[in-house]
Amino acid sequence: MDAKELIARRVTKELHDNMIVNLGIGIPTLVANYIPDNIHVLMHSENGIIGISESPKAGEEDKDIYNAGNDLVTAVDEAYFCDSAASFAFVRRGMIDLTVLGALQVDEKGSLASWAIPNKWMPGMGGAMDMVSGAKCVIVAMQHTNKGMPKILKQCTYPLTGKGVVNMIITDMGVMKVTDDGLLLTELAPDITVEQVQSATEAHLIIADNIGCMI
Repeated sequence: MDAKELIARRVTKELHDNMIVNLGIGIPTLVANYIPDNIHVLMHSENGIIGISESPKAGEEDKDIYNAGNDLVTAVDEAYFCDSAASFAFVRRGMIDLTVLGALQVDEKGSLASWAIPNKWMPGMGGAMDMVSGAKCVIVAMQHTNKGMPKILKQCTYPLTGKGVVNMIITDMGVMKVTDDGLLLTELAPDITVEQVQSATEAHLIIADNIGCMI
């Protein structure tokens, strides 16, 4: 599997029955394609669908069903369609169990920068600030580096989406939990070593005693 699929599949291990899960744009939207059949969750999209499902098969697309990234998706039978105000009410009332977001940077304290690069045009904050303040758990799903440069830093240098809001980071190199002592590396991607992960990470990593494999 490619890097994006690896990340999305690993995220599904954090899903549990009856969760309401928000998927941000980019890699997080792929999670809907890999939910195990024995897990029942409702996937929330900020544009107003609670109950999105996987990408449609060729010839079965419905142009009126799409996620926050404007990708065509399907919907489960019990899906709820609403306007964006009602959709964000779910978030602001604390009804989202888990949000999965992409990131430009994450730091060792769990702060997230996901919406702006200085001196570069970006589309804006979107709903990310609401998600990180309203969801019960925040997972960042992203590739570990950008053009060889670390994205997991000692301290974010871009404008923050939220300070100390991230609970877990899942990348194409490994899985890290944000703890009071720093970032705990708990799992490695296949054929990746601890040394490779640390070399690609500016922040210092604490290594779990019994480090596992992502798949």
